[in-house]
Amino acid sequence: MSLAAEIADTAARLVVEDGLEYGPAKRHALQQLGLPARTPLPDNDQLEAAVAEYIALFCADTQPAELRALRRVALTWMERMADFRPHLAGAVWHGTATRLSDIYLQLFCDDPKSAEILLIDRQVSYDPSTVQGFHGQPVEALTLGQAAPELGTVVGVHLLIYDLDDLRGALRPDARGRTPRGDTAAVRRLLESAA
Repeated sequence: MSLAAEIADTAARLVVEDGLEYGPAKRHALQQLGLPARTPLPDNDQLEAAVAEYIALFCADTQPAELRALRRVALTWMERMADFRPHLAGAVWHGTATRLSDIYLQLFCDDPKSAEILLIDRQVSYDPSTVQGFHGQPVEALTLGQAAPELGTVVGVHLLIYDLDDLRGALRPDARGRTPRGDTAAVRRLLESAA
């Protein structure tokens, strides 16, 4: 096994069992394996493949139901934020999410403050922050907790605020030919096909 594969396998376990995001999981994997901080890390595609393999081996009996529950929560928020052209991305979209995964919704807004104003008007508590967007640029994120009764926990929902113009290039297939995010209709189709 190559060193990159060993790091990816260790990081995959941390993603699935501890709910870590990919970046922190890779760094923790280096520490667990006793490797120097400058060790080259596997790319996200390699880690995603390792996560899918880990799920298939150790979580095949529970993960499909957890994924459906997360997608239902995502769809609820997509419907609430319908005016902002929501798209689901990340592990919940790609099918590698577990009960510990957060939901990432990308909103494409005419006015970047309009989504935040909607949350304020509906008295939804959220934490604002700035994160790296899908083009590497900083974007505003509004993070909230949503009860997920099917999972018996509160799920993190991150609303990432993009300009409407960003939607044009957002649906180009990734390096593996997959659609990197899906709109409300696409998420409904995923849920219907899994029923």
